[in-house]
Amino acid sequence: MRLYSRIRAPASRRKAAHGRATLPTPHLRTSEVATEPRISISWRARTTAGGARSRPAPSAGDAAVYAHDRFAKEDSALLKFSTRLGYVLTVSAILAVAVVLRIADPTPVAHMRNIVFDSYQRLSPRQVPARLPVRIIDIDDASLAALGQWPWPRSHLADIVVKLKALGAVAIGIDILFPEPDRLSPDALAKLLPAGEQWTALKRELATLPGNDSRFADAIAGAPVVMGFDADPAGNSAAPPRRAGFAFAGDNPLQFVPKLAGLRTSLPLLNARAKGSGGILWLPDRDQIVRRLPVMVAASGRLYPSFAAEVVRVAKAATTYIVKSSGASGVESFGERTGVSEVRIGPLLIATDAEGQLWLHFSRHDQRRFISARRLFDGTLSREEIAGRIVLIGSSAAGLQDLRSTPLDALAPGVEIHAQAIEQILAGQGLSRPDFALGAELAFLLAAGILLALLIRRTGAASGALVGASFLAAVTLASWLAFTTSGWLLDPVYPTLAVLVLYLAATFYQYLRAETDRSRIRVAFSHYMAPSLVDQLADHPELLRLGGETRELTILFADVRGFTSLCEGLSAEEVTSFLNRLFTPLSTVVLEHRGTIDKYIGDAVMAFWNAPLDDPDHARNACLAALGMQEALAVYNQDRAREAGGRATPIALGFGINTGSCCVGNFGSVQRFDYSAIGDSVNVASRLESLTKLYGVAIIVGETTMLATPGLAFLEIDTVQVKGRQEPSRIFALIGDATVAVSPEFARLAGEHASLIAALRGADPTLAAAAIAHARQTYPKSLADLLDYYECNLTNARDSEVTGSLA
Repeated sequence: MRLYSRIRAPASRRKAAHGRATLPTPHLRTSEVATEPRISISWRARTTAGGARSRPAPSAGDAAVYAHDRFAKEDSALLKFSTRLGYVLTVSAILAVAVVLRIADPTPVAHMRNIVFDSYQRLSPRQVPARLPVRIIDIDDASLAALGQWPWPRSHLADIVVKLKALGAVAIGIDILFPEPDRLSPDALAKLLPAGEQWTALKRELATLPGNDSRFADAIAGAPVVMGFDADPAGNSAAPPRRAGFAFAGDNPLQFVPKLAGLRTSLPLLNARAKGSGGILWLPDRDQIVRRLPVMVAASGRLYPSFAAEVVRVAKAATTYIVKSSGASGVESFGERTGVSEVRIGPLLIATDAEGQLWLHFSRHDQRRFISARRLFDGTLSREEIAGRIVLIGSSAAGLQDLRSTPLDALAPGVEIHAQAIEQILAGQGLSRPDFALGAELAFLLAAGILLALLIRRTGAASGALVGASFLAAVTLASWLAFTTSGWLLDPVYPTLAVLVLYLAATFYQYLRAETDRSRIRVAFSHYMAPSLVDQLADHPELLRLGGETRELTILFADVRGFTSLCEGLSAEEVTSFLNRLFTPLSTVVLEHRGTIDKYIGDAVMAFWNAPLDDPDHARNACLAALGMQEALAVYNQDRAREAGGRATPIALGFGINTGSCCVGNFGSVQRFDYSAIGDSVNVASRLESLTKLYGVAIIVGETTMLATPGLAFLEIDTVQVKGRQEPSRIFALIGDATVAVSPEFARLAGEHASLIAALRGADPTLAAAAIAHARQTYPKSLADLLDYYECNLTNARDSEVTGSLA
């Protein structure tokens, strides 16, 4: 149980009181100076000459608060500007790098985009038409088994062409190169026979037979046949004949389309009889997946059509390719690099990319496209299966190595890819990457990035994540709908990744800023506040307003009594050690009671409660801290006496506690500042501490503090006039905590003290003197100095014929 205060006034003053020495009356009108606001404490209210109460003049503290607020606002604005500028620069740098990287379009970026487009094709492949416009005469394994291993005599191929023409094929594309003469031709076989008369007749007979290449050429001449050519990396150029012209709208496409070092073609005999020649070209991406086919290529400064485009031209009996490129009427780039936009073949329009390549929209493998070549020879193929259709001749046999990878199949026959390209051209339903695609993607990236950065800055990472996820879902959905409804290839991946990187960077920046703020808070408050409160403040820095704010605080001043005499004869090091040892346990008590240590002022300490963190019980915690500091002081005195062998003078402290409105924040200069509180309430607390010497009690609290802490043990000791207030304020001595307040001893003391105060405020000095004399018999010794003050003040009142010493 905490008992009553044991701190007493110096013995010299007590002796003077018993000897009826004159004590100073409590007319404590302290002066005001320009650098610090002061309060006036007196027994009676200040009045003007006319008797009316005067309005307090604006104090220097008001000017100090105003100046601090202005400085804090300017400093806070500068800090916010620098933080905002760093954030803006970070976001801008990320967006700029993202835009430049997308325009450069390195391989990893293009690969990610292709992966998404491939997944779209797998989820929504092109539908195979019910009536197939293209059929494939497949030199499959069954045909090889029936007619012999490859290569077949070209007489077989001639028979195939003739039969297809008879069955009504509108165009026949041969997806096979024949760069060398047929080794199975009769004239070639005659050259292989050994010399000798026994072989002369056979050689003569073989020489009279038509050659297979001639038969094949004759068959080609009588049918709408398209031969193929391939790229020759060695640079050899055997230019195939061009059966159609090229017309340009806009820039010359030669500068945009794929360029080949050389061409490898079939025999001139065969090419000369064909209705067209087209490139059997594969330009897969780096992952070796075929996603596009060139509609045209360039070699030796000339344009040549692709195999699929030439087959379509022959089927439609067109004579010219019309190529539309950048610079043509109605063609705009919207940030996409300039190039080819479309190719027209008769009535058909082929949308291409800038390089003149056709994006393939694959369908799933459909075996109905394939007709085994052996059926042409065994008579089982009907006219209905061929008539009016385009027919391609190729092979699906694995041994012939004409297999390619597509987004839908790891191994697809090359001839089937050509067939799908032709189907796509005929249907006019191909995929395309519109001119505005890149511009739209970059516009979304910038808009979403800026908006997301603003949201993260204002609302935090969690809400930014929700909005960012909504953005990403929206762009993915828009890309998917564009693919399924219009065949447009809009990239959702790069904008998504760029926005994700921006989100992570912005969140990391905010995290670093928050950690910096937490570190600054810990550094700034670790010596002033308890670790738990510092952690709470660091976790919620928004609770802190360092720029300055006005809020209700409870302020405590504690001062060492007789410090000057205590330090006489001590060195500077000994004085420092003395104060450090004393303030350490006192500060610990303040921190344990959620207080903030403001400063150490020589032999005094100032602390306050309810800032920077809210403390609903700030007045109670301050009072309990003062009582705890008394207990810590008792332990300190015991240790000090033990170390000095019982010769050490006990240390006494006086405490002043007041509650009121204050300005709290960072005070100081640009070079150095501290978190502190200023205002009249702070000065009142300081004056209350100084009054403990006069009244001889350890702890004096203001009336506002007492009213805010019901349940503690208080005794009213006087009424004072505080500058700036209309009514006098009561001051109280804090005697003990809630345990003391409910004790019978304190209940008896409180009753007797109320009677004493009433007598002192009455009109009968004799009755007041008797009350004081009675109190000396019943009061604890810790209040003897207070009774001395009352008795001395009563004597002064008699001498000056003033009644009511506490009026």
